[in-house]
Amino acid sequence: MLSRVFGFGRRPFESLSEQEILALAISSEEDDGRIYRAYADGLADRFPHSAKVFEEMAEEEDGHRDSLIELHRERFGERIPLIRREHVKGYYERKPDWLVRPLGIEQVRQQAATMERQAYLFYVEAAKRTSDASTRKLLDNLAVAEQGHETLAQRLEQKHVPGAVKAEEAAAEQRQFILTYVQPGLAGLMDGSVSTLAPIFAAAFATHDTFQTFLVGLAASIGAGISMGFTEVASDDGKLSGRGSPVKRGITTGVMTALGGLGHALPYLIPFFWTATIVAAVVVFFELWAIAFVQNRYMQTPFWRAAFQVVLGGALVFAAGVLIGNA
Repeated sequence: MLSRVFGFGRRPFESLSEQEILALAISSEEDDGRIYRAYADGLADRFPHSAKVFEEMAEEEDGHRDSLIELHRERFGERIPLIRREHVKGYYERKPDWLVRPLGIEQVRQQAATMERQAYLFYVEAAKRTSDASTRKLLDNLAVAEQGHETLAQRLEQKHVPGAVKAEEAAAEQRQFILTYVQPGLAGLMDGSVSTLAPIFAAAFATHDTFQTFLVGLAASIGAGISMGFTEVASDDGKLSGRGSPVKRGITTGVMTALGGLGHALPYLIPFFWTATIVAAVVVFFELWAIAFVQNRYMQTPFWRAAFQVVLGGALVFAAGVLIGNA
């Protein structure tokens, strides 16, 4: 780990010979081709048209690699030194696709643009360090090619992903985001914010002890978060419904449930009862507003309708807690 952070045991780029620069370029092109194919595989099920774009981008990288190998064969023979990105100090790195799954189409496009820009800068610097005319010419050509890949990607998108298809893919990605994160998170926030109102305010008005009220709120929030998280995981594996990873949904639901309850439990760390209660009530107002905003933003529920439903439910639960606490 320290060697990766501080560069111990890694060669400075300036110390590489021309043969080593070619070897590094060959391995980099091979890696980029593999990454593009991995992107294509990851997108194939949900975005088959965009997957074809990355298949052709991988073929383009294969062509670059073949040109570099042929040049190496002419100048240095058949044996290519083993040198990779991680062996060179300060050299750019690539994230394997499994670190960024599930693959979002816009995320992949941005990552591809970053890859091409980094490759362009590498070839520009490599050409500066090369004295052989044929090698320098090839590296300059590859720099131009990498710089032109943004145009290539646009042409490939126009070929494989026309406007209507791109709109469909964007809608599908938005829908997946809502199913995997927004709906579970909203359910958790609603449950945590509303269901914990009664026990927290009942404890507050029954005891007038702010710290005991905080402990009740903490227990209710964390308990509800764990319960809701496991319920979400167990209720649907996502394969038939298409709602995505049950673990991600469960974590989202559990965390948002706990946060929804903790929002109006934390004010009771204030030792003055009425001050803590007023602050908690203000927090509840913002929690309910946030729920209505998310419903309006992602579920396309009219804002005032969403606000009325949430405020009415919250008010009823709040009143129940106050009445029980004063009984």
